[in-house]
Amino acid sequence: MRRLYLQIYLTFVGILVLFGVLVAITHSLSTTDTQSWRTLDEVGALLGELLPGPERPVGELQAAVERLAQRFPVHLTVRGADGALLAAVGVPLPAPPPTWTKSGWLHSPGVGPTIGVVLPDGRWVVARWLHQGGGLGWLLVPGLLAVAIALGAYPIVRRLTRRLERLQRQVEALGGGDLAARVQVEGHDEVAELAWSFNRAADRIERLVSTQRTMFAGASHELRSPLARMRMAIELLPGEGRPELRAQLSQDIADLDELIGELLLASRLDALDHVERTEEVDLLALLAEEGARTGAEVSGEPVCIQGDPRLLRRLIRNLLDNARRYAAGSPVEAAVAPLPQGGARLQVADRGPGIPEPEWERIFAPFYRPAGMQERGDGGVGLGLALVRQIARRHGGDVQCKPREGGGACFEVSLRPGQPAAS
Repeated sequence: MRRLYLQIYLTFVGILVLFGVLVAITHSLSTTDTQSWRTLDEVGALLGELLPGPERPVGELQAAVERLAQRFPVHLTVRGADGALLAAVGVPLPAPPPTWTKSGWLHSPGVGPTIGVVLPDGRWVVARWLHQGGGLGWLLVPGLLAVAIALGAYPIVRRLTRRLERLQRQVEALGGGDLAARVQVEGHDEVAELAWSFNRAADRIERLVSTQRTMFAGASHELRSPLARMRMAIELLPGEGRPELRAQLSQDIADLDELIGELLLASRLDALDHVERTEEVDLLALLAEEGARTGAEVSGEPVCIQGDPRLLRRLIRNLLDNARRYAAGSPVEAAVAPLPQGGARLQVADRGPGIPEPEWERIFAPFYRPAGMQERGDGGVGLGLALVRQIARRHGGDVQCKPREGGGACFEVSLRPGQPAAS
C-alpha cells in the first residue's frame, strides 16, 4: 500500500512537473506577436536579396544556401511555394502547411521546433538549429526549479507523515490491548493536537479499565466470604430434614464459587500478555489425568511444552467438561500431537448435537451460550470456552471449533509457547 507521505510528495512533485510542462507547451505553441512577425518579414526580405531568384539555376541556389550554412550552424532548406524541395544543407526539413502565408514556428512530429521564413517571391526558407538540445534550453530553469522544490519539500512532507505513522502504531498498540501506549507530542499543529487528544483518550481508557478490573476483582473476592458463611450455615443446620434442599443449596453455592473463580481467572488473564510462571509440562500426562476424572478416551504421543501447568490443566478441564456436558452420554475423545514447527495440538471431540457454523466463533465470547442452553440448566455459565481461548492465546496459540465427521463437535487447540499472543 502506498504510504501517505509518498502520495503527498508525489502529488506535490506531479503538480510542479505538470506546471512546467504546461508552461513549456504554452510557450512552444504560442503564436508570435506582431513585432516577431515584422522581424521575420524583414529577415525574409533580406534572404530574398541574398538568395538567387527562382529564375536562376538550382545550382546557384544550392551554392548560396551552403554559404549561409557555413556562417550559421543550422539545417537549412529552401522550398518552392508549392512545397517542392529546391536546395538543402543537412537534413531536408518539411515544408510549412499549404495554408500558411506568414513566417513563424513550425511543429513537425519527429523533427523538433523549426522556423519557416517566407521570401517575397513566395518561396520558403526552413531552418533548424544544429544543436537540438539547445532548442530545449528554456526547459532548464523550470526543470531546476522543480527539482529544487521537490528536494526541499521531501523532508517537510516526510516529517509530517512520520509523526502520523508513529500515531498509527500507537493506536494499533492500544487496540491490541497495550493500555500504556502513548504518543510523543511534537510541535503545535493539527498533528500535535491529534496526538494530545489520543493521549488524553488513552489515559481515560486506562483509568476506566483499571477501575473496572479493581472493582471486579474486589467484588469477586468479597463474594467468597458470604458464600463461605452460607456453606458453614448449611452444614450446621439442625436435623436431617429436606435433604434435597440441602443438596440444591450446596450445589448452588459450589456453582457460585466456581463462577467467582472463573471470573477472577478471566480478569487476571485479561491483564497479561503472556503467562508469568512457566515450566515443562507433559500435555499427554496432564490430559490423561483429567481424562480419568471425566471418563474421556485419551490418545496421542507425549509432547512437552513450556507453560503454566495450572492454566493448562484448567484449559483441558474446561474442554472435557464442556464436551461431557453436551455429549448426550456418548464417549468423549481427546488426543495430543506435536506441531510441525514446534508446540502441540490438542483435540477434544464428542458425538453430541454439534454446533452450527454461525456459532463457531461466538461460543468463545464471555457469558455467551447458544439458544436453548440456558433453559437446560446444565450448570454452565458461558465462561469455560472463553477461558480456554484466553489461556491458549497466552501460550502463543488459539482454539477453534470444527465440525466432526459423523456428527458432533471438535475443539482444536494449538499451543506455541514463545510466540506472540493473539489479539
